[in-house]
Amino acid sequence: MIGRATGNLNRTFWAGRRVFVTGHTGFKGSWALAMLKELGAVVTGFSLDPPTSPCLFDLIDGAMLCDDHRGDIRDAGTLARAVAAAQPEIVLHMAAQPLVRESYVTPVQTYATNVMGTVHLLEACRTVSGVGAIVVVTTDKCYENNGWVWGYRENDRLGGADPYSNSKAACELVVDSYRRSFFSVDDPAVPRLGSARAGNVIGGGDFAVDRLIPDAIRAFAAGEKLSIRNPLAVRPWQHVLEPLTGYLCLAERLFETRDAAEGWNFGPPTEESASVETVAGMVAARWSNGVGWVQDAGFHPHEAATLKLDSTKARLELGWSPVFDLETAVRATTDWYLGHHNGDNMRDFTMNQVHDYLRKLT
Repeated sequence: MIGRATGNLNRTFWAGRRVFVTGHTGFKGSWALAMLKELGAVVTGFSLDPPTSPCLFDLIDGAMLCDDHRGDIRDAGTLARAVAAAQPEIVLHMAAQPLVRESYVTPVQTYATNVMGTVHLLEACRTVSGVGAIVVVTTDKCYENNGWVWGYRENDRLGGADPYSNSKAACELVVDSYRRSFFSVDDPAVPRLGSARAGNVIGGGDFAVDRLIPDAIRAFAAGEKLSIRNPLAVRPWQHVLEPLTGYLCLAERLFETRDAAEGWNFGPPTEESASVETVAGMVAARWSNGVGWVQDAGFHPHEAATLKLDSTKARLELGWSPVFDLETAVRATTDWYLGHHNGDNMRDFTMNQVHDYLRKLT
């Protein structure tokens, strides 16, 4: 039965389940591989090469956790052949150009990946029988940001000033069109299609540039102060395992019923949203070498000052809600980087964090 206690997953459902994951070599995709491995799923991954060096995918021996395929979701033919070969039951679409500032540098690539890449994935799923559920992962930034102090709900207006946010809003519109045009809930022969909008995800193994915690770890490890663009900006921070659990809860529900084919927020309680300076201070205190942060006074492209998500619908209808509060999420994240800094076996470290997290769901 779907919709059990806080964020609980049905392990029996995932055992042996064929899952196709796009973006599996990325930060969130690698955590998804670890979680699906723990749950016993049979995973096929489709992605570009890992986007950073070092990368979580290599640190956890990600190629051993899945049938590892490399390709670009902008290449419709290659993607379609990979989906057809995998014959998946569940599709989890996470491949994306995920960075706001990068989208200002490469807007055409951002739209091509985030919008047309999604079109290609959905087209591929139309040609393969047996796909029961598709979850397209977008972002909390898909909403038209009005600077509200309350959380955005799934029926609020989509939009976005920067190319990244705007492309993700467009991706949501693509999902809605395909859902109504090709994946009708009244047709039992077609997949059920939902979208997932997560908050600002943190966790060990993110080595991207222009993300708060990876930038902080690089600075602190070098004994330097972190330079912050917008210290008062408020975001819905959450550990990566929280939204991943939400995605899988949604996939279960879509596979087993027809009443969840819509958009869903997966974020922390609005009171757990916090400023950039608060999170940076928590990481600095945990790293405990006396470093801190300074404000970068240079020119920076527009970024929203406040963003919160209202995840009431997921809590009430899917039985999902976060397990970690902000302090626990930051501690787990910083401890991962401390382990990496100290030369620990990060495959074991990561799998242990996944195992311990899933135990909390029972």
